[in-house]
Amino acid sequence: MMDALKRRPLGATGVDVAELGLGAMDTPTSPEGAATLRTALDLGIEFIDTARDYAGSELLIGGVMRERGRTGAFLASKTFSRTASGAQWDVDRSLRAMSVESIDLYQLHDVRTPEDWRAVMAEGGALEGLQVARYRGLIRHIGLSTHTLDIGREAILSGEFATVMLEYSAFYPESAPLLELAAERGVGVIVMRPVGGSGRTSIMRRSIEHGTAGILTPANLLRYVLSNPAVSVAIPGARFPARVIENAATARSGEPMDDRERRELETAAAAFYGD
Repeated sequence: MMDALKRRPLGATGVDVAELGLGAMDTPTSPEGAATLRTALDLGIEFIDTARDYAGSELLIGGVMRERGRTGAFLASKTFSRTASGAQWDVDRSLRAMSVESIDLYQLHDVRTPEDWRAVMAEGGALEGLQVARYRGLIRHIGLSTHTLDIGREAILSGEFATVMLEYSAFYPESAPLLELAAERGVGVIVMRPVGGSGRTSIMRRSIEHGTAGILTPANLLRYVLSNPAVSVAIPGARFPARVIENAATARSGEPMDDRERRELETAAAAFYGD
């Protein structure tokens, strides 16, 4: 019998989730996409992240939900809309696509600039639309994703969001202070690109095949992220079942990195494109 994935609180939501999730942006691009999603759920990976703009992703999830039911899945989607009406419309479309009556977490997608922030937070903005959807029982929690540290800080301090989705990895350790701030404020942290993104991952896997990878491997990068107690869930993307199995095995190993190992991995990551 396999050990269960460790669980962590999703901020102050009162919900605990397995610390390893699945980023489903590219999952539909593989002929094994449905099998990848089934494998994730079978292994106890319950946090499934998608978005309206991830082509085919919500529909793929919907097919698996119809096939096996909602049990064991924590579904999170996102809207790129900046208006209340647009956000509500996206929620309704997500519900239909994923064949569910409610969505656990709905996020404002990639709020990147001060103009984006002002738009979503204004009267008639997208946050207001998600608040209406939450009141209607269509979504349970509201989050925000961003690639901009200043916007991430604003979101955490605003008190309006149950979660923030941030990039964090040995390639991008600069967001670590925001993770600590989120933990202090009871905001759940969802880590995107924990193993550096698909381009870097492909190069690393070729290095592993040629025996030249050193310490810079997807497994070590995932360990790095999961070693941070401020992380609620990490969501590496996967297109094939084998990748999900590898990630689950890494998470189950239960071997957090010490400070020295983390610094060494950051140094290796910083030199990744050095040649």
